[in-house]
Order: sequence, then structure tokens, then C-alpha cells
Amino acid sequence: MTVVGLIFSNVYDRNISEMTRKRTMASVPFGCRYRLIDFALSNMVNSGIDKVGIVTHYNYQSLLDHIGNGKDWDLARRSGGIKILPPFITAYDSNVANKLYSTRLEAMIGINNFINRCTEDYVVLSDCDIICNINLSKVIKQHEESGADLTVVTKKMFLTDDDAGKHTIIESDDEGYASNVYVSTSNTIGINPISTNIYVIKRTTLQGLLLEALAHGYKSFTLDVLTVLAKKRLVKCYEFDGYYAYVHSLAGYFSTSMQLLDPNVRAGLFGIKHRPVMTKVRNSAPTKYTDGAVVNNSLIADGCVIEGEVIDSILFRGVKVGKGTVIKNCILLQDTYIGENCNLNCVITDKNVVIKDGRNLSGHESMPFFIEKGARV
Repeated sequence: MTVVGLIFSNVYDRNISEMTRKRTMASVPFGCRYRLIDFALSNMVNSGIDKVGIVTHYNYQSLLDHIGNGKDWDLARRSGGIKILPPFITAYDSNVANKLYSTRLEAMIGINNFINRCTEDYVVLSDCDIICNINLSKVIKQHEESGADLTVVTKKMFLTDDDAGKHTIIESDDEGYASNVYVSTSNTIGINPISTNIYVIKRTTLQGLLLEALAHGYKSFTLDVLTVLAKKRLVKCYEFDGYYAYVHSLAGYFSTSMQLLDPNVRAGLFGIKHRPVMTKVRNSAPTKYTDGAVVNNSLIADGCVIEGEVIDSILFRGVKVGKGTVIKNCILLQDTYIGENCNLNCVITDKNVVIKDGRNLSGHESMPFFIEKGARV
């Protein structure tokens, strides 16, 4: 049994447009030293998948810089390895905008040539706005044994008013087959089994579905494929019981990042034996803490200089916090410079931001104050 992976890097860029103006969702920084794609990539590599196609759309220069040749994930191979799959547009296409995909199904139709050249038995599909550490080998094994056309990984989550309507809810029968699929339903507050958008499907089955979608002009994988197969009792559910989070907005990115300050969450993501979360390795000097520096319940990457006070915050590489400055509930991305005697609360800074002396900036957990890349305040 052989498996190829497909990761969709741009499908949800609009959900967090503040951070995806100059990068894809896949390359959004997360957790001091990672990018969002690291979780999907690591899940596949840890499950023995050594050929992964990354479906791109636009703004993927930072993604290319991060992935390189894939050596940090043991995917620098002559056969298999990392495959970057940009949209296929010929010189004779008069309207390029109409050729760029907007859904998962359209993205797969656009890379149909790659899928047709694959010889693997199964295909694993994954988005990169999800954060989890899952053993995909178990999902693939269940799919193979069940004989279903499609297996979807589900997770029981409590949905609030804000969450309702943003998920596909999949109910299953006693034998684990999907019985009902609800899309964008707003009256689903409470605990519901949601789709994690991780799928396993036989390659030949996927090829047939893509041909049918192309012939009939289908656009939505959920509505035109998942829902139709579920009605025929051809979709098997795999319930995931580990830590799972998703990034659906800037506030969602903030709250999900802040969950990492909980040791139990970190253990559920990074403490699983034989399933490390891999990322691009950088060599940086240790963080320097000067006299008078105070750090409490925070995650701080290498290469930082802390002269002030950091509380309940996440600092990426190369961040400088000046004397007399107090940082609370903040996420400071790489090479952010904070001057002296500043006060920051619920602030997210993108890379290379400079905040001058004496500045007082504050947002709220539900609406963090965001400063774009390279800005000076």
C-alpha cells in the first residue's frame, strides 16, 4: 500500500487576510518557530508518506523559502519528496483570474495532471489551517479495511455562536458511516462532530470524481462530492480524540496561539512520542535576559533580547523588548523591536515591526490590535 499526500496552502487565505496579504495561509507563523503547514507536513511524514504535493495559488514565495527542498522533513528525495503545484495556466488563457481556483475541488481539477501521473494507491487530502498531531496511518488502515469510497476525519467540538456556520458537521450511524452532512448551519450550538478537512481516498476513485466534476461543472468538494457520497453510504468517519484547533480569523489565530501557553496543549501537540512536529531549522544565539527582566508564563524563541517584562505572551526569533516595557497577552513575530517604557496588551505584530519608545497599544482578545509587516509605530 502506497500513499501520496496533498496539502492545500491557499484555500482559506481570506479568513485571516491581515496576515496573508504577502504570504499563504500555509506559511503563517505559529508557536514561536513553526508555520501552519508544518503540522500537516509532519502528520504525513510521521505516517510514512514520502511524497507530498503542495497546492499553491499565489503569494507563495515565503512558502518556498520555508520549505526549500524539504530536507527538514526528510523529503529531499529524487523519487517522491516535496512537489510544489502552482495553478496550470497557459500563455493562451485570456482571463487568468478565471483560471485561478477558489475551492478545494477546483484546485484538484487544476492539478489533475499531477494526480494522473501518481501511481500510489491512496491519496490523503489536508488543509493547512488546522493544528493537530494525528496518526494518519490508522486513518489509512481503517479506510482500506472499510472499503468505503472516502474516509473523513471528524472531531467532536463545542461550537459557539461564532463557530456555528463555519464548519461542516458530519453525523454518523452505528457502523461509523456518514449519515448526514450539514454545511454552514447556524443553529448548531453545542457539541457536534465536525469535519477536520482531512480525507483519505483511493487514487483511482479520486480520478473518476474529478472527471465527473469537470464534466458537470462541479465546484464544491463538500456539496458535490462529500454530500453525494454520504447519501449513498460510501463515506466512513474516523473520530480523532486528540488536540485539534483551526484558524478561522485573526481572533482565532490569537486564541489558538494563546492555548499553547497551557502545558497540556503543548503536550498534546509536541509531546507525542515518535511524532515530532518538524520545521525549518535555524541556528540562532540563545535569548538574552538582562538584569531586571521579568518573564512569566510565556514562550520565547531563540535570539531574543529581553530587558523589560513579558507576561502570557509568545515571542518569535529576534524580538527585542526594551527597558521598562511591559508586554501582556501579545504575539510578536520575528525581528519585532519594542522600545523602552512601552505598554502592549493583546497586540499581534508581523515581522520587522518597530515600536518606538513610550508607545501604549492595546487590543482585546476578541479583536487583537494587529500591526502589519515592516510597520513603524
